[in-house]
Amino acid sequence: MKKSTFAFGGRKYPLLEVNTLVVGTGAASLSAADHLHKFGQTDLAIVTERVGGGTSNNTGSDKQTYYKLSVHGAEGDSPRRMADSLFAGGSMHGDLALVESICSSRGFFRLVELGMPFPHDRFGGYVGYKTDHDPAQRATSAGPWTSNQMVRCLLAEVKRREIPIFDGYDVVGLIAGDGRVGGVVALDKKKAGGPGHGLTIFKAENVVFGVGGPGGLYKTSVYPVVHSGAIGLALEAGAEAVNLTESQYGLASIDFRWNVSGTYQQVLPRYFSCAMDGSDEKEFLNEHFESMGQLASAIFLKGYQWPFDPRKIQDHGSSLIDLLVYIETAVKGRKVYMDFRENPRPGSGLGALDFSALSPEARGYLERSGALFGTPIQRLEKMNAMAIALYKSHNIDLHVKPLRVAVCAQHNNGGLAGDLWWESTNLKHLFPIGEVNGSHGVYRPGGSALNAGQVGSLRAAQRIAQVYTTGTQSAAQFKKQASARLSTLVPLIQSLKKNVASASGVGPYLDELQTRMTASASHIRSEESAKRALAEAYAQIDRYGSVRVRKPAEIADALKVRQLALAHAAYLEAIRAYLEAGGGSRGSYLVADAGGLEVLPGKLSSWRFKPEDPAFREKLLLTAFDAGSRRYTSTFAPRRPIPEDDSWFENVWGDFVKGKVFG
Repeated sequence: MKKSTFAFGGRKYPLLEVNTLVVGTGAASLSAADHLHKFGQTDLAIVTERVGGGTSNNTGSDKQTYYKLSVHGAEGDSPRRMADSLFAGGSMHGDLALVESICSSRGFFRLVELGMPFPHDRFGGYVGYKTDHDPAQRATSAGPWTSNQMVRCLLAEVKRREIPIFDGYDVVGLIAGDGRVGGVVALDKKKAGGPGHGLTIFKAENVVFGVGGPGGLYKTSVYPVVHSGAIGLALEAGAEAVNLTESQYGLASIDFRWNVSGTYQQVLPRYFSCAMDGSDEKEFLNEHFESMGQLASAIFLKGYQWPFDPRKIQDHGSSLIDLLVYIETAVKGRKVYMDFRENPRPGSGLGALDFSALSPEARGYLERSGALFGTPIQRLEKMNAMAIALYKSHNIDLHVKPLRVAVCAQHNNGGLAGDLWWESTNLKHLFPIGEVNGSHGVYRPGGSALNAGQVGSLRAAQRIAQVYTTGTQSAAQFKKQASARLSTLVPLIQSLKKNVASASGVGPYLDELQTRMTASASHIRSEESAKRALAEAYAQIDRYGSVRVRKPAEIADALKVRQLALAHAAYLEAIRAYLEAGGGSRGSYLVADAGGLEVLPGKLSSWRFKPEDPAFREKLLLTAFDAGSRRYTSTFAPRRPIPEDDSWFENVWGDFVKGKVFG
């Protein structure tokens, strides 16, 4: 690493030069740094807003899933079969599906060697279970905090390797031009009040961009409060995005943000709603089901059919529960709770809970788990005591009070477009990894995101270590690009500091875009709403100049809100383009259509939806920012099929030895 200064506007800013800069300290970023160092690329550093922040370290579920090739049991599996499962979700490139499949075992066993406590039997077999959209029991888990434990193991390895970490630095701009990235501008938050505003320049041949998903975009969200995401920085720099339409939504607690999937549903808790003041309790689900056995079985299925899925609404499917929760909360303005102290109550023609009336799948699961007895909390103690302890550690005792829930934004299947090496498709030397990379299609098996993050970090590190080891940008080229970036950022910061005494801060501006996204870009959508929201989004971006901070410590937040505003317009543009082209309900969102199919024939008469057009599964939606007009455009492109295996060992060996496989 080389340290010097960068002159701009009569001031000198700290300048640090490395071959590769890793942005973020989530599981994917830490993995990339570790791989790079192991592969011999030791001229690297990590820059992060906060070690321990981000989604990887702060989220989970009842038993957070990691998806990989099946390595146990008598039923055969293969990389091609797993690739087929990933590809079947639609709108995913086949070669990326194959890479994620082939490299999954390598990523998994590396984590095991680093100390991840994935369970195995007495023979050493890593047993699996089925997760959503998974036909082959490829899922495994280390408990509620799987990704958190991954971060711990990987961070320990990064520290052991003594890889430099610049902690407390917000990346506020990408330095880019001529079709490539050349570094970043970061803000040292401890020095934000100084004359240089805390700005630090990082010159890097490669930028590994592991900034996570768009956690700050939604009002109703299960993303951790400490995580906002930074995809807007790459979008503004011109990086192409893919499938921004495809996010995932599901039931989560909102007083403490946590997915209520898996065992939380399989123990059959009582659902009820009430007025905002706590009065008028109502068993709101009962009137929409034909029997308590049918209702309880749908609640059970919500466990591993956790993401909202429009295909699972009709015929009293599990996602009908999500829709009914949404109607109670977003439409009627009530609160909804899951209560583990009681079984679902009878009413509206439904009798008491009778285990014998459950579906064979639900009854068999509970019977095999030894949980055909008692109350939900007693069943949860039997099946997964850690799920109770998790809430207890956040001062929520499920023995004492119910859990407030809502349908929340949880994961982005889309993101920045990358190639086979997780390098940006149109901005070279930028490697988006983890959730910010849009490799997933419409439907993905639960836990495949953790696998994709580990595979992507490996691939990016391989490419950099084999191909991008030496600098290729001239000093003049970098000076021009960095100066252009600073010429935007410095005046912005100076403007933010004006009239501090009368400033309202960034809260109202952020609240406006988050409210818009939850209303128009969440799991209930319409073409009319998307178009209106997009126009409002552009108008909000155009008046960012009126934002003022109350103190220098808020500058980082103000710049973060700016890139979130740019990002939310991109998501709305993608949704508009998809709906205007005739796209229907799919993935984790329902497209409302007054002339469409009834959601629940004979009931919910005002709720109709447009069904999916399967032809769109053969396409990917690309979205890019035009710096001139400061607007986004979207185009569809066909997806690539899964490559046929025509390799021959001697040929592969020769290409590997010569380094051709990394081209």
